[in-house]
Parts: sequence; structure tokens; C-alpha cells
Amino acid sequence: MQTKITKIDRCKPELLEIHCHSISDEVREIVAFVKSRQGQLTGTADERQYEIAVADIFYIESVDNKVFLYTRDKVYETKQKLYELEEMLKEKRFLRVSKSTLLNLMKVNSIKPSLNSRFTAVLFSGEQVVITRKYVPELKKALKGEI
Repeated sequence: MQTKITKIDRCKPELLEIHCHSISDEVREIVAFVKSRQGQLTGTADERQYEIAVADIFYIESVDNKVFLYTRDKVYETKQKLYELEEMLKEKRFLRVSKSTLLNLMKVNSIKPSLNSRFTAVLFSGEQVVITRKYVPELKKALKGEI
């Protein structure tokens, strides 16, 4: 597969165009990656508001009716509800892996079996996120590219 990059003026919108003979798994993977890199969420840390790139978020967790965005180095609180974020981030390779957690599949280094039909996702940051058995079938579908 050849690649071509053309630099354009800032006044023009950026566009990624793919020319292919068929829509293969490789093409789907490229599209999923590009979509996962777009967008921002607002979060609060140290009494200041920040815009956090969706691509920088490793996982999102709800604890005591508060929702937190976890990046490699920092944790931000957001006012959005977990179910709202789940709907917003479906196309960006985020998957619900427990009642209180959304996981960015693009930040998963490996997945290993755990106790009681659970799995553990090891993230590139070194953190581990538990995937409860209720959500394992969805995880398997996502990893096969069916979602």
C-alpha cells in the first residue's frame, strides 16, 4: 500500500482519503485509528479546566457519582455522565468493560485472563483495568473487528 501526504494551507479543512480495491481489515483498522484520534473532552484538575484529546485518554471511570478521565500522567474530573460518554465515544474505539468503566481499546497493550471468567487489560501506561465477565463477549467482538 502506497501512502501520499500533501501539505495544505491552514484555511483549508484537513481530509484523509483512502483509495482501495476492497475494504479489508487493514483499511477498517486505519479508519478506526484515525477516528479514535479526533475529538476532545473537557475535564477539571487542580481547580482548572482543560481540553483533553480523546486519543490521550486511557480509560474513563465513574466513582461515587463522579466521572474521571485517566490519561498517562493525570486524572481529570468531567461533568458528563458515563452513559453519555459511552454513546459519544463508541466510534472512537471506547468500550464499556464494567458497570463503571469505559476503556480506550487503542491504549491496550495486552489482555490476560483473570479469576471468575474476568479479564484484565494491561494498558501502555502500565495500569490494569478489570473487564467483568458480563462485558467479555463485547470485548471479544471488538477485538475481532466486529464492532
